[in-house]
Amino acid sequence: MGVVITKDSIDLGIVTTDAGPMLKFYRDTLGLKVEGEMEMPGGNHMTRLACGTTTLKIVVNAKVPADKAAPGGIGGATGLRYFTISVSNLEQATNELAEAGYRVVVKPREIRAGVTISMIEDPDGNWVELLQIG
Repeated sequence: MGVVITKDSIDLGIVTTDAGPMLKFYRDTLGLKVEGEMEMPGGNHMTRLACGTTTLKIVVNAKVPADKAAPGGIGGATGLRYFTISVSNLEQATNELAEAGYRVVVKPREIRAGVTISMIEDPDGNWVELLQIG
């Protein structure tokens, strides 16, 4: 049977110990709009950012987690290693992120006919792929 999907996208949660740099990256530099903020059980705090129909959730736990995600993006470990945002201005966005001091781990390149990507590291070391078609 499986699940009955009710939304055309998935939502992503990123747990961090410091929302400030993450919001500067996702809200201020990438331009994602704040949908809202809320306190969660246990004293945790969530800021929700709109990315198309996806919601990106930046979560700060009241208690600092014991472990951090393995660094190194795609080659660093198994599990969720990056996510993709489709854009229409990949070159410009990548340049702006680089000029703002963020690490471009994959410079813009065509991966197949008509599809260009770049990958940028957020302040916590998560990789964000920008993808442009056409």
